[in-house]
Amino acid sequence: MADFDAIVVGAGCAGSVAAYELAKAGKSVLVVERGNFAGAKNMTGGRIYTHSLRKVFPDFEQEAPLERKITHERISMLAPDANFTVDFTSEAMNVEGQESYAVLRGVFDQWLATKAEDEGAEFIYGIAVEELVRDESGKVCGVKAGEDEITAEVVLLCDGVNSLLTKQAVGFNRPAPSTMAVGIKQVFELPASVITDRVLAGSDDEGAAWLFAGDATHGHIGGGFMYTNKESISLGIVATIGDLMQSSETPIYQMLEDLKRHPAVAPLIKGAKVIEHSGHMVPEGGLDMMPELTGDGVLLAGESAMMCVNLGYQVRGMDYAIAAGQMAGIEAARAIDAGDTSKAGLAGYVRALEDGFVLKDLRQFSRFPHFMESTTRMFNEYPAMVRDVMNAMFIVDGEPVKPLKKSMMPIVKKVGVMNLLKDVRGGMKAL
Repeated sequence: MADFDAIVVGAGCAGSVAAYELAKAGKSVLVVERGNFAGAKNMTGGRIYTHSLRKVFPDFEQEAPLERKITHERISMLAPDANFTVDFTSEAMNVEGQESYAVLRGVFDQWLATKAEDEGAEFIYGIAVEELVRDESGKVCGVKAGEDEITAEVVLLCDGVNSLLTKQAVGFNRPAPSTMAVGIKQVFELPASVITDRVLAGSDDEGAAWLFAGDATHGHIGGGFMYTNKESISLGIVATIGDLMQSSETPIYQMLEDLKRHPAVAPLIKGAKVIEHSGHMVPEGGLDMMPELTGDGVLLAGESAMMCVNLGYQVRGMDYAIAAGQMAGIEAARAIDAGDTSKAGLAGYVRALEDGFVLKDLRQFSRFPHFMESTTRMFNEYPAMVRDVMNAMFIVDGEPVKPLKKSMMPIVKKVGVMNLLKDVRGGMKAL
């Protein structure tokens, strides 16, 4: 007889939601987390699209530790001496099922864990699971946690992008550097009213999501981000590891320091105190880097399954993790009830992902990582082009005004008209 019906490795979004669904279905569940508390080792830029959270907790807005609702979407192209920003706001952002919020993972993940505990799931912290246990047939039947061997009918791997177990579970090898990024973030403490004024929000409950391309990463593949919390601002950099290894002379922590001093960013954090510093790996290879999602007695969800997309204008991972965690918990409970937690018995999990939005989204955007890797002009040449175009439009110096076409064409030709058309066409095809 197994010690538990299910063991969940990892107390992030996917793990805690999976544990919640299993416990709600009446299963005995143990969650093993190597951090000292849920969210201790987790990092996000700071934003969650809440449609999947609402399906698990319909009344989440009344109790979840959310920060500001995102009511402003901003994208900036940074040259070293200039900034071009698009600021978008819409009433559609407030429609139920379409809203998003800034979050702080340490607080948010602890709330999710508490929800699972309230349903009966057990959590142990500060222990790393480094080995899976298999029975005579080779089926996963438990884990080794510290000195203890704990058995279960099914094991759910939700231990993040740096999973210690996916290779053992499904033969997944460490991803190539070109498919991975590294993120670094600082959190700056500021009074709520100051943040509201600086991002032009409508109230202290509203805020902005701001993405930076170009000089944010010194022209390398990646970008900067800024999210507004209630009394703090999250600011960081994400850059592709493969690109940094090949050509960067500037370490990523220096890129962040430079971004903090950029004229477009410095006023946002003026007078602020740094209260948190973190770093994390980010899977950006999309569907092509996804491992098998099930094996005999085991399934994968969240970032351990590489469920993340970075589209430049939109970064998603938490909503995929929550949705996959819910599906994993429900389908694992069904497999336990059916007495079959083999790979075939867990196939309902993959079908649920296929029928939902997770795998459909990853398949839709499967070509975008390759496009980003091959189209570096958007990180170096285009920000400078946009700067020069804006200068031509807005600077008045007493010289006779040229026709707009004559002002613009020499600037565009520096990049190349065909290159511009090629990149636009490639981006549209990739999306």
